[in-house]
Amino acid sequence: MNESELEKLRFPVGNFSFPETVGESELRKWIAEIEQLPLHLSTAVKGLNDNQLNTTYRDGGWTLRQVVHHVADSHINAYTRIKLALTENNPTIKTYEEDAWAKLDDSINLPVEISLSLLNSLHLRWVYLLKKLSAKELEKTVFHPESKREMSIKFLISLYAWHSRHHTAHITSLRRRMNW
Repeated sequence: MNESELEKLRFPVGNFSFPETVGESELRKWIAEIEQLPLHLSTAVKGLNDNQLNTTYRDGGWTLRQVVHHVADSHINAYTRIKLALTENNPTIKTYEEDAWAKLDDSINLPVEISLSLLNSLHLRWVYLLKKLSAKELEKTVFHPESKREMSIKFLISLYAWHSRHHTAHITSLRRRMNW
């Protein structure tokens, strides 16, 4: 497999990019994508058996089960980061070792329905909060210590909308390739 093919498997919806200007329509679109993630992810894994869920979406990648659990882990962190941005002055956020979390027993062995259920409830609260944000609140920031930069809530909304599409596409693209 050449580098271009591997890149397409790693980033099936392309790399994340944040536009220089963000209008109301982009924000509404991103919030809608976050809102739809639980349904899209549930649909993506619907009908898959344990062998299929334990298949990696690419060589060296996570299993589909790990992907679902990762999305729950990641979005819990995203929700918390936004709440921190809203209640503190540019807080330094806690990073975490995503790959190490994905290798924990719960990510490897628990049924995906547990994380899908968690995502349904989490996204109801998260989207409710996002839809109520003022223009001023959307500009509030967190500081990411690894990338050494401030990230606005607006940026985080865009990032996690992309993250939702990105990981759902890992599953749907594997299903297409395998004819599942």
